[in-house]
Parts: sequence; C-alpha cells; structure tokens
Amino acid sequence: MSAVSSTHASPASGRRLLLIVVLAAGAIVGSLATSGGADAWHGLHWLCKPLATFAIFMMAWRVAWPVSVMYRRYMLVGIAFCLLGDILLMLPVDLFVPGLVSFLLAHGWFIAAFSSDVRFAVRWWPWLVCLAFGAGMAALLWPGMAPAMRAPVLLYICVLTTMAGQALGRALWLRTQGDARAISAGYGGLGALLFMASDSLLAWDRFRTSLPWSALYILATYYAALWLIARSVERGPTALTGGQG
Repeated sequence: MSAVSSTHASPASGRRLLLIVVLAAGAIVGSLATSGGADAWHGLHWLCKPLATFAIFMMAWRVAWPVSVMYRRYMLVGIAFCLLGDILLMLPVDLFVPGLVSFLLAHGWFIAAFSSDVRFAVRWWPWLVCLAFGAGMAALLWPGMAPAMRAPVLLYICVLTTMAGQALGRALWLRTQGDARAISAGYGGLGALLFMASDSLLAWDRFRTSLPWSALYILATYYAALWLIARSVERGPTALTGGQG
C-alpha cells in the first residue's frame, strides 16, 4: 500500500510567524531607537531580541513531520546557542568573544544537521565559493581588527562559510536526486546565505566602518536566516512512502 501525506499552512503556524515578525520588529525598533540616543527603548530591545529567537526555536520544536529526529535535534541545539549568543551580545558589557563562541558552536551544530543525511562537502563548489567569500571579507576586515581578535574572527569565518557551503551543497544534491527533502533543504541553504550576509554586515559595521541603520539590516537578515533554517526542519509539502501490505 502507499500513502501520501501533505502539510499545509495552519492557522497556528500563521500565528507563530506573525509573532516572530512582531518580536523581530520590536528588537529592531528598540535597537534603532537606542542607537539614536533614546535609552528608554533598551527594554524593548532586550525583551524582544531573545524572545524572537525563542519563538523560532519553538517553531522548529513543534514541527509535526521533521526531516529526521536527528536533524531536528541538531537544529534545536544550534538555535539554542544562537539564543545564548543573542543574550551575550546585547548585555551592556563587552562580551563579543563569548557571543562569537556561542554562534560558532551554533554553526557547528548546523553543520552536523546539514551533514546528517548527506556526506560532508557533497557538492564541493558551493563550499569553495563560500570559503572564497569569507577569505575576501577577512582580507577587507583585517586592518580594522585588533590583533587579539584576528584568530577568533578567522576561525568563526571558516566555520560560518563551511556551514553555508554544506547547506547549499546539500540543497543542490537533494534537488538533483529528486528527493522529497529538496524543498526544505532549499530553505536551509537560503537561510545559511542570509546568515553569512547578516554576520558580514555585523563584522563590517564593527571592524570596518559604521553603517547607517545597521541594526535594521543585521537583525532583519539574521531573523530571516534563523526562520528559514528552522523552516528546513519540516520535511516538505509532500512526503511519499510506499510498500506492500
């Protein structure tokens, strides 16, 4: 016998998405207002920033038809480390390196997820393209980095670009195989690219030159990236299973 299961957008998933958008917007507005000198908006940023990430965590946790139990577990651990990094980076003390380490660990878990059902570097050219982009960013940022920051930043760039390369390679591989997971893998690949974009904007703003309205670009791409990565936990709109009974 054969069975076809389809997933459709439910009212609950629509409400969760709206909640994530509202919380992300609150984090962005609070950060922009604070950077403009309105200290009273600190509370909005501190409240909404971690809550938005937590809402994305819950979204991934509640997926009814995950790619696999292992894939979801790895993604949840990765998003949890992003949440820790969010908290460390928004505190009124300089915890940039601990925050960097938290996100580095997050990307390590994302790599584990993206490698849980395909081999590592299953497509080599997206990995090399991402590494080349990272090398170019490192060269541009190098003069503005303090010597003590260069090693941790370079390590982070290597892990981040590896994560993106693996996510893109997995998406391309599953697509060529006609796999039912190809659509969800595409969400993961796009999310990984947006994560690179967000971190590149953050690094440019910190080590190269201040960007106007930087919180808007950095946080918008960050939350979009996390949402897409969490969205990749769901197997896809159609899952086919076959057999005789």
